[in-house]
Amino acid sequence: MAAVAPESSSSPRIASFLLARPVWLVGILAALAGAVVTEAFTLLARVAGVPMRAAGVWEERAQDIPVGYIARSVVMWSIGGVVLAVVLARWGRRPARTFVIATVAFTALSLMAPVFARDTAVSTQIVLAATHVLAAAVVISILARRLSAPDVGR
Repeated sequence: MAAVAPESSSSPRIASFLLARPVWLVGILAALAGAVVTEAFTLLARVAGVPMRAAGVWEERAQDIPVGYIARSVVMWSIGGVVLAVVLARWGRRPARTFVIATVAFTALSLMAPVFARDTAVSTQIVLAATHVLAAAVVISILARRLSAPDVGR
């Protein structure tokens, strides 16, 4: 017998609210949710003593990652995902499936940035990679759910 996790009473209301909204609006809300979750995660990492200093792709020396930078980055990069979702909702044959495949591939590619960051502590690289996965899990799951709705192209 399989165990089934109980749903909270607000979960069906939130899902029906999101399914009734335009894809672009759900995307913006998903991006904001992803930003909040990842910023909270990095704040916990800071409290745990992870040095939030990293070098960018073209930089030799690590620089401080300011509080709020991760949230801002999640919102900025999510804009591309929202545009993709809107385009697929309008013209895609199987928008949810195509969206998930494309965005998971982009997320895997994005993991190269923390992996190859120079002059960056391994603990910081792990936290940064985890933020990529965490943001993707939030944003992709919410938008994929919206794209799977029967009226997605309207």
